[in-house]
Parts: sequence; structure tokens; C-alpha cells
Amino acid sequence: MSNLDYRVAHLREHLAGGPLAELGVQVAVHGDSVLVTGTVPSAHCRDEVHRIVDETLTGLTVRCDLVVAEASSPDHAEELA
Repeated sequence: MSNLDYRVAHLREHLAGGPLAELGVQVAVHGDSVLVTGTVPSAHCRDEVHRIVDETLTGLTVRCDLVVAEASSPDHAEELA
């Protein structure tokens, strides 16, 4: 196992088993860079994932494409035709 593979495996474990218990985030190695994708429940969770990724993968080229799926109530009534 290469150093990159080890660090990515550690990141996956930290995301899934840490305080976030975030299972909706995928981490993939593409050559010498890492792609982090998925859907998280809140902006706070997204920020925490970014922080953990930055700490774990310092010095690597990382792209984070995380989507926030906040379920909030609508601010106006839906117009039905």
C-alpha cells in the first residue's frame, strides 16, 4: 500500500468513524490527486469534512465537490395550476 493509499484509507475511516459518522462522502484517487464527492446534511458538516480532508491530506492536490442537502421548509406557498 502506497503512502497516498494509506492516507486516503485513513481519511475514509476518520470520516465514517469519527464524530461526523459521514457515510455519504466518497474519496477517490486519480493519479496523484484525490477527489472528494458526495452529499452532506449541512454547511457545517461540509466545512468539517473540508477541515478533516485538509488535515489528513496536507500537501496533496485535492478537489472537494460536496453538495449540501439541507432540508428546510419553504419560504412561500407553492402555486398549483
